[in-house]
Amino acid sequence: MDELARLGVAALAGEYHSVVARAAAARADALGLPFLCSSAVLDALTEQPTEWVARLAPAQSHGWQLYADFLLGAGHRRIAVAAEPSVYWASGTRVLRDHLAPRGGTVIGFDMRALAPAAVCDELVAHRATALLLLVGHPEPAVSIVTSVRRDQRLAEIMIGAPAGQPEFAEWATSLGDDSAAIPFLRYLPEGLTPLGARVETALRERLAVAPSFVAFEGYDTIVVLADVLRSHGAERARIAESWPRVAVEGTRGQIRFSRTPGIGVWQWVWAPVQVVDRDPAEPDRFRILHVG
Repeated sequence: MDELARLGVAALAGEYHSVVARAAAARADALGLPFLCSSAVLDALTEQPTEWVARLAPAQSHGWQLYADFLLGAGHRRIAVAAEPSVYWASGTRVLRDHLAPRGGTVIGFDMRALAPAAVCDELVAHRATALLLLVGHPEPAVSIVTSVRRDQRLAEIMIGAPAGQPEFAEWATSLGDDSAAIPFLRYLPEGLTPLGARVETALRERLAVAPSFVAFEGYDTIVVLADVLRSHGAERARIAESWPRVAVEGTRGQIRFSRTPGIGVWQWVWAPVQVVDRDPAEPDRFRILHVG
């Protein structure tokens, strides 16, 4: 961030991981550097409100509450989370627990620093969990956990979920084959793309030779917003930051506007569309929409 600021950039775009985005947003605020965050969902992206940062991705509390509603609707009340230490995973677990507990749900935490993937199976049986959520890195230990659970006959009825979206990516299907399917996750796409989104999907599919992930549309929408801001307000940093509340841009997934939202210290699109989807067991390259928020 410091080096880019010294190079004189007008604004920054990105990025992929909430923990890194949090550090970048704090530095952007300190430097007075406009930062448009594409994909990171952590609610507390900054410690205090800032005028310099705007975000396209929905806050974790919004998306993960919708995921909790999906779990309840599917009949799950005893939900295990296999989690690694991270402010992101801890925040997600807290959202799930706070939303599920008043509705009769229980969240059981497994510390993956202390458990081997195979040992997760015994814990699931002991706690009578009906769903296991993977709050861990990909490919490992996520792939090993899925493989162990799928091979354990005692857990034939358990649902595996991955709210952070690991199954979206082609590497997931390559690593797990048929085991990659029927693992619900969050993605930030509408049921139907805008005309711009449809054109972008066609262009990206031709270039990539596979269907683009929802992260590709987040990235493209970031470019659309910044291009509009720069055309309308120029490349002076303060003017860019002042323009966030005046943005009204048709993106790939709907019209994008930023506003202030309680509990969130950055300018926020309220909200990007949210789906719970999984890979179809009959055709793992096809996604099924299970729940829409």
